[in-house]
Amino acid sequence: MLGEDHPDTLISRNNLASAYESAGDLARAIPLYEQNLTDRKRVLGEDHPATLTSRNNLAYAYQSAGDLGRAIPLYEQNLTDSQRVLGEDHPATLTSRNNLAGAYESAGDLGRAIPLYEQNLTDSQRVLGNNHPDTLASRNNLAGAYESAGDLGRAIPLYEQNLTDSQRVLGEDHPDTLASRNNLANAYHFAGDLTRAIPLYEQNLTDRKRVLGGDHFGTLVARNNLAYVRLAADAKQQSAIATITARPRPPEKQLPPHPHTGTD
Repeated sequence: MLGEDHPDTLISRNNLASAYESAGDLARAIPLYEQNLTDRKRVLGEDHPATLTSRNNLAYAYQSAGDLGRAIPLYEQNLTDSQRVLGEDHPATLTSRNNLAGAYESAGDLGRAIPLYEQNLTDSQRVLGNNHPDTLASRNNLAGAYESAGDLGRAIPLYEQNLTDSQRVLGEDHPDTLASRNNLANAYHFAGDLTRAIPLYEQNLTDRKRVLGGDHFGTLVARNNLAYVRLAADAKQQSAIATITARPRPPEKQLPPHPHTGTD
């Protein structure tokens, strides 16, 4: 028996919580994450990298449960501690900043989210390189925030670059490439450029059916988006676009994976 405080016990509890979270069982995941954070602070100390991982994972679970009131303060503390303990350029610090920006965005606070996304993209490009998957995710998320703020002039070029880079780096069939194509199509659509939106939606639906299967949620989203834009195109021709009520889904986020299995 290793005991409650053994590092391997803490890792096991974290991983069990992660498994519950992946299965959608946040009611069982969150208490384990809470216990693990308490135990790691006591056993390893506030500044241990595994403690930072535990705080991030608990914040992520709270956010997934819709509890931004508890998630955001944890993300804020984690970013501050990560910058101090790990340094501005550590990959975990970049992840912490991205996650805090995402929480602010989910709370509708784009004024705080966008500067964090901008800084994260700049730092990711410098530290990780333009072709790193986390850099692609950072660019996508910044574009999504610009789009949410109604700034399509800045969003669309980022989406265009991200799709090109994702195709080259990740491949045509990678889920993030499919998300990038969908997001660019959405941005063209919202800009009123249906002639560029429709072919992207069509390709995305074809690819998602082939890669993910016809019943996958992402395929259903792609089918909905294509159906809506075709209705919009028909309505535009008939000068009746205002009668359409369905809307495409918002941009799909590409979050760098929150750490699950940090070693002690």
